Amino acid sequence: MKKLLTEFVGTFFLVLIIGLAVTGDAALAALPIGIGLAVLVYMGGHISGAHYNPAVSTALLMRGKMPSADFVPYVAAQIGGAIAAAAMVLLVTGQSFAPMPAAEIGIVAPLMVEVLFTFLLALVVLNTATHAKTAGNSYYGLAIGGTVLVGAWVGGGISGGAFNPAVGIGPTLVHALAGEGSFASLWLYLVGPLAGGVLAAVVFAIQEAPDGS
Repeated sequence: MKKLLTEFVGTFFLVLIIGLAVTGDAALAALPIGIGLAVLVYMGGHISGAHYNPAVSTALLMRGKMPSADFVPYVAAQIGGAIAAAAMVLLVTGQSFAPMPAAEIGIVAPLMVEVLFTFLLALVVLNTATHAKTAGNSYYGLAIGGTVLVGAWVGGGISGGAFNPAVGIGPTLVHALAGEGSFASLWLYLVGPLAGGVLAAVVFAIQEAPDGS
């Protein structure tokens, strides 16, 4: 239960920070999002692993870094936290929000941004938070938060910068229920991040392979 509570709370505050940032000073939104994620990773890393992201959980599951029985409950807690946070943003600000790709940019560019930066995020998590050679380090939270900060800063204007299916699902659902949007772009924040998580697991397996294999 404490693991699921941690995943719920961590994802809640991640999405709350995202929502308050993008409905406020969107030009600097990447900074509080990246710093906030780093703080949340340190908050929950020793309890649940601080995934806060179904794509990260997918990568960890594929590499045997989380029990298979935890996967569905983790994802449910993450999505639940994201929905609750999106509703809280609406309550506090009177505005709903959802990630959106840039207008008239096509499909390929936003999809590639979601795949690539989720791949990088999951690969950083695997290497800094789960690898035997980096065990016990104190920088993993900064590395993970910094990855999202960079991705949101340089890629957010193209894809919407979710890099996380929970960040896609929760805000999109509340935004649509508030009558401000639709589910038309939701697939992008499911397919792209999940593909990135799978790719990270594959690359990590190659990195872990014995030399010469």
